[in-house]
Amino acid sequence: MAHRAELFVALQRALPKHALSRLIAKAAESKIPWLKNVLINRAISAFNINMDEALSDDINDYENFNAFFTRALKEGVRPLDTDADSIACPADGAISQAGPISKNKILQAKGIDYSAGRLLGDSTEAKLYEDGSFATIYLSPRDYHRVHIPLAGKLKSTRYVPGELFSVNDQTAQALPGLFARNERLVCEFESEEVGTFAVIFVGAMLVAGIETVWGGFETPGPGAVRETDFSDQSLSFMKGDEIGRFKFGSTVILLFQNQKTSWTDNIEHHATVCMGEKIGTIS
Repeated sequence: MAHRAELFVALQRALPKHALSRLIAKAAESKIPWLKNVLINRAISAFNINMDEALSDDINDYENFNAFFTRALKEGVRPLDTDADSIACPADGAISQAGPISKNKILQAKGIDYSAGRLLGDSTEAKLYEDGSFATIYLSPRDYHRVHIPLAGKLKSTRYVPGELFSVNDQTAQALPGLFARNERLVCEFESEEVGTFAVIFVGAMLVAGIETVWGGFETPGPGAVRETDFSDQSLSFMKGDEIGRFKFGSTVILLFQNQKTSWTDNIEHHATVCMGEKIGTIS
């Protein structure tokens, strides 16, 4: 198993990941009916996507593959936990890891951790989360791909950090140290009355055609400088469960909370399946 994972990572290193992702992005935006319908039908079949949950189960209603992949769901199929002290799951997926942030380290896989400072792209900001807690949620291609805020908060800032586009599946996580701090990512920091500052981090991956936010639209991928945007003077406030962004293919969301502000529920463990809106933690 370990040998196969290492070979998988070696193959990814050799691939032109950014070029492949741009090519996929172009195809995914195509409005040519036969092409987008072929892509959609093959995705439904290959990933066993449950179209009964989709707001529309008619593939002709989607103008391109990306519109299908970021499809809305029917009202009520992802009920939001309304307890005042609950933390709602931001996305469908599986728990990759969850637990404490110890000495600025976040667990990636058994025996592998990485720096919170590298993940955030700012070592000073990482001090906010010393001895705090984290949860990493992997979204597979079959999952609902909109991301929602886990509790009410006001957007403070975003930081786009350029990087690699390795796969973020479990096989890669177990074989590539610092995976989530290597890949492209968008760090979104919010201010909450209940828990203070917390972060929702969108991590890009191989073949991900893009990350979008509801306040800024499409985040242009690719190598370049870190992009920081200050939103503290704007009234961008969200209620728990509001949509804040979406992925145009499978990827990962990481939550960071400060020390003694939150605790995870007992069922939040490695490989646990989660759905957007369910309770995954409690405000301390």
